[in-house]
Parts: sequence; structure tokens; C-alpha cells
Amino acid sequence: MSAAYDVVPFSDLLHKPGVTAGRLERVRALRLRRRDAGDLALMRVEQLDAEGAVVDFTSRLLAGLVRRLGASAVQEVLPDALPWVTFLPGADLDRFVTELVAVAQGAASLENLAPLATLLTQWRHTAEIHADPALLALLTREPEGDLGGVEPPGLPGGDE
Repeated sequence: MSAAYDVVPFSDLLHKPGVTAGRLERVRALRLRRRDAGDLALMRVEQLDAEGAVVDFTSRLLAGLVRRLGASAVQEVLPDALPWVTFLPGADLDRFVTELVAVAQGAASLENLAPLATLLTQWRHTAEIHADPALLALLTREPEGDLGGVEPPGLPGGDE
């Protein structure tokens, strides 16, 4: 295979399904571009299974490294994979590694990488805040004065 994926209009799959699916001989996946909604991906089941096995292996390897060598060993090499972690304070970096291992294992076991992608995005945003002193000061400042009382939220299904 020479490329990761090709981009094709979704209509190609509808009008020429055999030709379009045949392109999977040359690429890992097809990105089906849609005008009215989000793009879709088309890939062979063998490829999907192989990628799932790699994610499962990687999450188990990461968990094993943390158990055997400690989180500090992972923290030392993490900037190679995620350069933005250099902006996380020590306590946040510890929490990130702990969450990363747990969520990676859980996502792999569910065969759903969305929670892992969400975790990485959230922690990247946290690093962005720490990288900008003005933004960090704005978001961590103490509020001035009493902000007043807060009514407790209503119970679900209650009369409001």
C-alpha cells in the first residue's frame, strides 16, 4: 500500500461501488467526502481489526510500562510523542499519565477510540492555558467580592 487514504466523493461509492471499493487495494482507507454531513471512512475489515489489535497492544504496553517502571519513565518520553506536555505542571502531568493509561485501556477494550481522542484534546487545551501566562492568570484568579447566593438545582422531573 502506498498511501494512507484517498479522498473520493460519496457519490462515487453510490454510482460506482465496485470501482470505488477496488481502490482499497492501493490504500488503507477511503475518505468519502459528503457535502451535507460529516465525511465517512471505508476500509477493509481486516484493516480495522489490525488497527484495533495495535491500539489494544499499545494500551497494554503503556499500562505495563507504568506498572513496572513507574509513571516517571513514561513522563520522560511523553514529550517525544506529545510535545505540548512540557507546559503541564508536575501534578497535572501525573494526573494526565494516570488518566491516559486508564482511558487507553478502557477505549481499547470497548474498541472505541473516541474517549482517548477526547482525553488528549482536553489535556492539550490545558497545556495551552499553562503555556499562556496571561490566559492562565485570567482563568485562575480569585473572583472579587461576593458573587451572591446560588439556588440549588431542581430535581430532574420536578415542577419548575
